[in-house]
Amino acid sequence: MIPENKDSGVSVKKLSVESYKGVRDFYPEDMFVQKYIFDRMRKAVEKFGYVEYGASVLEPAELYRAKSGEEIVNEQTYTFTDRGDREVTLRPEMTPTVARMVVAKRRELPFPLRWYSIPNLFRYEKPQRGRMREHWQLNVDLFGSKNIEADVEILCVANEVMSSLGAKSGDFEIHINNRKLWNSLCEMWKCTPLQQQKLSKLVDRKNKISAKEFEEQGAVILSSYLPNFIEAMNVTTLEKLEKGARETEGYKEIVSLIQDLEKRGINNARFDPTIMRGFDYYTGNIFEVFDANPENRRSLFGGGRYDDLAALFEGDKIPAVGFGAGDVTVRDFLETHGLLPAYGSSAQLYIAVQDETCRDSAEQLSGQLRSQGHNVILDIAHKKLGDQIKTADRQKIPFVTAVGAEEVKSGAYRIKNLADGSEKILKADEISSYLKTQLAL
Repeated sequence: MIPENKDSGVSVKKLSVESYKGVRDFYPEDMFVQKYIFDRMRKAVEKFGYVEYGASVLEPAELYRAKSGEEIVNEQTYTFTDRGDREVTLRPEMTPTVARMVVAKRRELPFPLRWYSIPNLFRYEKPQRGRMREHWQLNVDLFGSKNIEADVEILCVANEVMSSLGAKSGDFEIHINNRKLWNSLCEMWKCTPLQQQKLSKLVDRKNKISAKEFEEQGAVILSSYLPNFIEAMNVTTLEKLEKGARETEGYKEIVSLIQDLEKRGINNARFDPTIMRGFDYYTGNIFEVFDANPENRRSLFGGGRYDDLAALFEGDKIPAVGFGAGDVTVRDFLETHGLLPAYGSSAQLYIAVQDETCRDSAEQLSGQLRSQGHNVILDIAHKKLGDQIKTADRQKIPFVTAVGAEEVKSGAYRIKNLADGSEKILKADEISSYLKTQLAL
């Protein structure tokens, strides 16, 4: 806050404490949850051998204009011209960036590559539940294999991410479609490229409009094949697709993917003809993970195969498949299912000082415990002992001890568990072992 300049007589406007619309401030409790989510995401993907990478938040705008689509750049990005007269965009997604990176060093990299990152992304869109203008997203990508095993692995990783966050298989569903199947259906319906594009956008909105509106808007795009389109978008199993669709490559890829997932114990995957994914670069299997809870019945995250994206740059195509899981929808899922972790301080012990003449001894004890691997806070506020203990409790620090003349003389310290009120009197060299045992419970 900027104070008024009374000496000059000029009143300076005080700044608002509100954050920019659509972004979040992360207080310690919020950071605790975000760190919890990221830590479990990292452990889940690293089980499959994925390694972490990073990149700048700035990219040339043409990167997104070429492959994410004009609509993304013109309406949904933070794009500006820098001082060198270059058009720059704050990244709205990570896939084009990682594709650029892989192509740049394709001759040096040992394929297949298993990479992941958790970048922050920016979209200029209306903030609402599950959508912010800035969010963080786990991106997981497998480059260099066009085999169905790669698609299976990526979905196994996605399933492991959900499991690592405490979700059971009945808590979520994996909905699968295929862009090749969609392209084949559009060919059967004699669609022009423009009709197919319009139909894709309509399908992407299917669950957001009424059945009547969906059919009316479909009729504007199609004519004689409208009944085929409506029927195909309402099927619940692959077997109910018309015969011509069941003979396509895309159909066979979905069948193979679901069967392979079932062999690995993943039985919550199913075909969903309305899964379209908004980006233009998907080429094969696509999927979205949905919350099964009626209170939060929505898509959590998704991805798919994008074999052609690397061809945007110099060189040949590089087959790739991956997904992105945003922190906002994942947090909503955890909250809905009662899976949010209880906040706890990074500090394990608060050392209160009863008598200022004992501060050196308290300093010595805190230093000893830190050298033994413990996170320790030493009082510096010079408050009364009761207020110091209240501070430790409010900050969710699990243990507290006080250093006074009696403790210095005896060399014994009363360690109090603030959660249950229990106490233990220990020598200085016994405290570390005690804390490790208690914190491991």
